[in-house]
Amino acid sequence: MSAVVAPKKQDMSDAERQARIDLAACYRLVARNGWDDLIYTHVSAAVPGPTKHFLINPYGMMFGEITASSLVKVDIDGNIASDTPYKINPAGYTIHSAVHAAREDVKCVLHLHTNAGVAVSSQKQGLLPLNQTALVVYSDLAYHDYEGIALDLDERERLVANLGGKNHFMLRNHGTLTVGHTVAAAYVRMFFLERACQMQIAAQSGGAELNLLSKAMQERVHRQATTGSAGVGERDWPALLRLLDREDPSYKN
Repeated sequence: MSAVVAPKKQDMSDAERQARIDLAACYRLVARNGWDDLIYTHVSAAVPGPTKHFLINPYGMMFGEITASSLVKVDIDGNIASDTPYKINPAGYTIHSAVHAAREDVKCVLHLHTNAGVAVSSQKQGLLPLNQTALVVYSDLAYHDYEGIALDLDERERLVANLGGKNHFMLRNHGTLTVGHTVAAAYVRMFFLERACQMQIAAQSGGAELNLLSKAMQERVHRQATTGSAGVGERDWPALLRLLDREDPSYKN
């Protein structure tokens, strides 16, 4: 395959450049956590500015090798708007274009197929109110029934209707999805959703009767988790970037 053609710096704003860096960092963190699925699944970020463009991974690159310049810019109709030899994942376009078009508040969409996430999405009851980690996301979690590989554009209407105004999404029998007003917010939300799924599978594997937390406790923890001056991910993201910078800062290239 031909080498990636990097967009010229003079062809983009500083805001787009920062969006590319943050999104590339997210891809590297997904790979570092073992959340990736070969070249499949996807994370997207809106390009700042008046145009409805978003960035997504080049279809054919592993998440651990993605850089800021290798990300592909597309418009809301799926037309590639950056100089690249790569195409994009059609299912990724279906899911991400739907959310970016419907939710002005969403600047990043993160979708995974992890073992724990798919396992919980395959359970009839979905995520259970088992522990503090689950309750952090429980009241902000929506569900969408499986319709096959996301290649039919008419699924977008049902997908965004099911997501509504929530920020955590369970694609039944498929995987997980989170959204955020920043890349940091989408990533941190996925971190806790993924951990909640892992904890549920671990608790179920013990074979003992599960102690589900009450509706009153669900509401209490939701209030506690959403109270505070810092936005989701604001404290976490700088530390995560420092971690990547120590290990391999090439994501910025």
